Amino acid sequence: MESDTILRLGFFAVALIILATIEHIFPRQKLTISKKFRWSRNLSLIIINSIAVKILLPFTLATVAIYAQNNDMGLFNYFSAPPLVTIILSFIVLDLLIYAQHVAFHHIPIFWRFHKIHHIDQEIDVTTGLRFHPIEILLSHLIKCYGVLVLGAPVLAVIIFEITLNVMAMFTHSNLKLPNKLDKYIRLVFVTPDMHRVHHSTVVTETNSNFGFNFSFWDKFFTTYKDQPQSGHKKMKIGLKEYPNYKENSLKQIITLPFTKQ
Repeated sequence: MESDTILRLGFFAVALIILATIEHIFPRQKLTISKKFRWSRNLSLIIINSIAVKILLPFTLATVAIYAQNNDMGLFNYFSAPPLVTIILSFIVLDLLIYAQHVAFHHIPIFWRFHKIHHIDQEIDVTTGLRFHPIEILLSHLIKCYGVLVLGAPVLAVIIFEITLNVMAMFTHSNLKLPNKLDKYIRLVFVTPDMHRVHHSTVVTETNSNFGFNFSFWDKFFTTYKDQPQSGHKKMKIGLKEYPNYKENSLKQIITLPFTKQ
């Protein structure tokens, strides 16, 4: 489990550095808000979230997978299948679970109170993929643990899924401009930054679209896919209309906002 944690942290750090560098060289939008202002809040959240999970839910998805395996819990521990098949199927189903969770957090008011913290960011870059309220992170961790138990997902599948999810969260939120043809071909299977940026538009119909994190086909299958923002990527506004002043977006307000009168 120590190796699992080190591996995930290693991929996280490398992906953050590489994507932050590339989006600086090839930006999709011109960012005007101070990075010091935004990054200090977004990166502080991931530290707070890591501590909260460590204290309140002191078990990783990998330990849950081991527990399920040792106690013959979950679908894949009842039915034998080639290891590669169980790994691929586990990854796909867990990704669908994350898609469903994301949709729920938009449409169920009590969950939206916490998830809106992710959308209040008025510019989008690699650190936006780390910006989540601690309560949402705890709920998401429990949902993923439940999914691993029900599936009886193999440990390797869980580790691959967590690393991919973390890296893709940063990639899809990055302020990176991909060549149009490359973007077109990638999004046949995977979510691209341009595809997910639509999801952060202030236009409500666009906010409630493109929920996927890894695979793009969930949005297409469940008809939540929107190809481009109506204002175009350079002119589209990021954030939520009801929170127009980013200067009020302090770390204290980020934490307490879900508990205030909406």
